[in-house]
Amino acid sequence: MENILQQLVNGLSLGSIYALIALGYTMVYGIIKLINFAHGEIYMLGAFIGYVFIQYFHLPFFVALVGAMICCAGIGVLIEFLAYRPLRGSTRIAALITAIGVSFLIQNVMKLRFFAGAEPRAFPQAIEQKMIEVGPIMVSNIQLLILGTTVVLMLGLQIIVMKTKMGKAMRAVSVDADAAMLMGISVNQTISFTFAIGSALAAAGGVMIGLYYNSIDPMMGVTPGLKAFVAAVFGGIGLIPGAALGGFSIGLIETFVSASSIEGLSAYKDAIVYFILIIVLLIKPTGLLGKNTKEKV
Repeated sequence: MENILQQLVNGLSLGSIYALIALGYTMVYGIIKLINFAHGEIYMLGAFIGYVFIQYFHLPFFVALVGAMICCAGIGVLIEFLAYRPLRGSTRIAALITAIGVSFLIQNVMKLRFFAGAEPRAFPQAIEQKMIEVGPIMVSNIQLLILGTTVVLMLGLQIIVMKTKMGKAMRAVSVDADAAMLMGISVNQTISFTFAIGSALAAAGGVMIGLYYNSIDPMMGVTPGLKAFVAAVFGGIGLIPGAALGGFSIGLIETFVSASSIEGLSAYKDAIVYFILIIVLLIKPTGLLGKNTKEKV
């Protein structure tokens, strides 16, 4: 029982990072039906920007976290303006290929020695890790920080989407962009705002995972980005609660498989995650929280 509780905490910590990245995927898809495969690289850039703020500017961790979120929000808006907006009226496959191209471009630029170099580097430990005994389990202060920050950011996102004027615009554009434009809503501004919010959340995940694992590199966004996309599909892509549910679910599945007593099973943790996704989609193609709706042609 103690081991199950311990792995539950570990899984929730990991799943919260997947959930933050998945929220960016699902919001962009919900607005313009685009799978932004460069989103994992925004997560990576957030980690490196946080690294620079802490290592070279000696900023406190939370100041560096907010700074990385603001910088990546701007990068997300820039990517949308330069790469995706010119293709908005084109086929989905063109936009998808562009997203993959942007992903490879960011990875390879960051590998240049002038920027970061290909080698991993240690993330500065701005917060000393301490273990806290909670009943029968041990929890680190970093895990509590990750969980707490994720909950605050998700609540903030929910307030923005449901209670603000821009949130209402986002919901209107996601339902019918043409009708929203006729009602006086700036579709371009709304889409840019969506990219900014999604990129900021991914950056927060990157900074926190850098602190947790004490290592960052230009390729660190590939696997988490793919798993976050899986999480978004798992929960129901286009739905904010679905992205959160999918992220936590994938984190828990991966952690429990890794901790399994079955010899050699942990080596197949990624395959098991994808296998479970396939089973879920065979039973419910729209994801756990998705609803069957006909797409407009």
